Amino acid sequence: MFALFLIIPTLTPRALFAQEEKAILNFVKTSHDFGVIKEDGGSVFVDFQFVNNGKGPLIIHRVITSCDCAVADWPKEPIVPGANGSIRVVFNPKDRVGRFEKMITIYSNAIAPTSVLQINGTIQEKTRTVEDIFNRVIGDFRFKNVHVAFGRVFLNEVKVDTLEFIYTGNEPVKIGAKLVNSTFLMVKIIPEILKTNEKGLIVVSYDAKLRNDWGFVIDRFMLTQNDKDVVNSLITVTATIEENFTDLNDAQRANAPKIEMLVQNFDFGEVSEGDLLEKEFTFTNVGKSDLIIRKIKASCGCTTVEPADKVIKPGKSSSFKASIRTNGFKGKIAKTVTIITNDPSNPSVVIRMTAVVNLKNN
Repeated sequence: MFALFLIIPTLTPRALFAQEEKAILNFVKTSHDFGVIKEDGGSVFVDFQFVNNGKGPLIIHRVITSCDCAVADWPKEPIVPGANGSIRVVFNPKDRVGRFEKMITIYSNAIAPTSVLQINGTIQEKTRTVEDIFNRVIGDFRFKNVHVAFGRVFLNEVKVDTLEFIYTGNEPVKIGAKLVNSTFLMVKIIPEILKTNEKGLIVVSYDAKLRNDWGFVIDRFMLTQNDKDVVNSLITVTATIEENFTDLNDAQRANAPKIEMLVQNFDFGEVSEGDLLEKEFTFTNVGKSDLIIRKIKASCGCTTVEPADKVIKPGKSSSFKASIRTNGFKGKIAKTVTIITNDPSNPSVVIRMTAVVNLKNN
């Protein structure tokens, strides 16, 4: 025969007394719907009323909101039993459009130490002005942006993009573009002469073959007004120039070159500020045709030495040296070197170098 004993824990009178003296946090409501509010109508708020229905003082330790668009304010002093209080939640709808739901979490010394409130509503988008849309100001011109980003451009490709702007001067003006030694970049202003508050277009044509470079490149041109330079009017043009491998068939890909790095990530460990860090990186052509090194490009702070051979036969290896100058650096640093080749499966190989720079002891 087996006897089953059920042990029921009992609270000591002291524990029962302590529990009876706990605070109890009760809210009149735990959610609030703001309805439809305007994006540019300013902040809105709601006061969540509560009462301490316990027998001990209520202390609210902290209140956390689920978004920095909502800010809570709460009593910092203890709330005695039977007393009322409120938590004000302020919501800022700026730059937020559409339906929203935000949570507010309250941490206290109450029997239930965590309470959750909710606010919700719908934000109506403001009417966007010309200043909102064309928010980049250059002299008497307003732009949506001043950067022409072409993204990937194949070597044999010509791409065209436009920038829209508004002229805000008082008199009709002739608009032009000033390019320095640029045969690959063509810029046309439409119309060439603008009246006050008239919109115009800057049409930018980019010829990757004439650019004669590889990888990510940056160029700029300046605006002119009545044939005079406009101060601080540089327009940035970026592109990533790549070889076009999209038309290669399976046989061509099988016979293509293939780069293989012996080391692709290297950590110099802990070094002293001012040390010159150097590393030689070796790579091999494991493909079936000549590997051509198009370009080796280092990030800021690195110096690279071009490999002796820019055409590497199948089965052969080559190398290049990279160095990092640590002058003026402290803590962890990371630099990269990008190798651009005619390997269709991996045309851009990124080498990463890291180190922790410590200041020298005087």
